Amino acid sequence: MEIILQALSSAPEYLKFIGPADVVDMAIIAFGIYHLFRFVHKSRSGQVVKAIAFLLVAMLLANVFDLRVVGFVLTNAMELGVIALLIIFQPELRRFLEQMGSGKIKELFVAESYGNDLESAIAETVEAYVSLSKDKVGALMVFERRTVLDDMLKTGTTLDCRVSAELLKNLFWNKAPLHDGAVIVRNGRIVGAGCMLPLSGNVNLSRDLGMRHRAGIGVSENSDAVVAIVSEETGSISVAVNGMLKRHLSPETLERLLRNELMPAADGESKTAGAAARLSSVFKGIKGDNSNGKEDS
Repeated sequence: MEIILQALSSAPEYLKFIGPADVVDMAIIAFGIYHLFRFVHKSRSGQVVKAIAFLLVAMLLANVFDLRVVGFVLTNAMELGVIALLIIFQPELRRFLEQMGSGKIKELFVAESYGNDLESAIAETVEAYVSLSKDKVGALMVFERRTVLDDMLKTGTTLDCRVSAELLKNLFWNKAPLHDGAVIVRNGRIVGAGCMLPLSGNVNLSRDLGMRHRAGIGVSENSDAVVAIVSEETGSISVAVNGMLKRHLSPETLERLLRNELMPAADGESKTAGAAARLSSVFKGIKGDNSNGKEDS
């Protein structure tokens, strides 16, 4: 406690030596650290960061308790880990450098507001899936979330358009050139069609699941994406999330599931508003009962 009080008392003296260049220097470092955390949050690197933090804590404990062999092993593991990180994050680093070179670096640092686009995309998707399900036309849509799917996007045709039911029905029409691949939706807009997805490696999947379902489950296993599927054989609607497949969904269930997964904040607000409305009606009822009691008396 005395050390903290001493540091606080001497803080004004240190502030005298801080110049404009020092403020700019610290602001740049803070800016870089903030966007480094944003990069980690958006990519598939959360578990890797936890592992690195665990190794750093283990190294610290090894030094504190003088565990020389453990410290030696962990130190060498961290040195090799730098090379491993470059390999693991190669797609993300390449995307960063490509956007920097193309002048699109602003996209990495500016958060976009896409609530209305996403809500419209969900409604249009449900409308299209009702029609596709009725006609038994196969469909595979991937809604990107935090994990960036640029590697899969490069296997198809790049687009940039609003999600509409008519466009989806045309893209998945069985004679269309892009109908075999997946449509990828980012921030409520279609960014790719005819994209190839990795198949699931789960050997316990049902034998009646075709390649479209296995691809949908596969991408949901490797990312946090939400995948909506229409079976070409049966016309049933399914959704894959985190490697789990929910089958035979009604249009109402599909819309509710997509909204819960893609717009949890908006769904929470609607629940809060609904609860407030119900509470207000209860208070009105109580007030009405009291007023009636006064009149009767």
